[in-house]
Amino acid sequence: MGAADLCRSSEGARLVFATSFDQKHPPENILDGNSKTFWITTGMFPQEFLIGFRKQVKIYKLTLQCYFVRSIKIEKSVTEEPWDLESLVEKALWPLPQFPGAQATFLRFIIQSAFDNFVSVYRVSAEGTADSPPA
Repeated sequence: MGAADLCRSSEGARLVFATSFDQKHPPENILDGNSKTFWITTGMFPQEFLIGFRKQVKIYKLTLQCYFVRSIKIEKSVTEEPWDLESLVEKALWPLPQFPGAQATFLRFIIQSAFDNFVSVYRVSAEGTADSPPA
């Protein structure tokens, strides 16, 4: 099986948690694959969201389409619940690095700072393959 975009609701990804909610631009928009929809934060930082996969995955490339994000921290977990998260990347400038087969069942994105009072996240894309059931 080739690499797929694992961060789509059509692939079984789900939004587990987000720190803010706007009725017109809910956090679930991040996973819908539509470039015209987005999640908007409601101010103040940090802001975060957590994506869960239906089984453990291997991620080779991670892309974040967003506006006004200055710095971000991304953490991962390989457990059945989003505990024991470990840092995958902490970056103030783009692009995000490539990941040589990072395994995850959950990804947490922490937007630490921004260039404005609000940020919008249009899409998260994780190219990779489904690996195995969670440990």
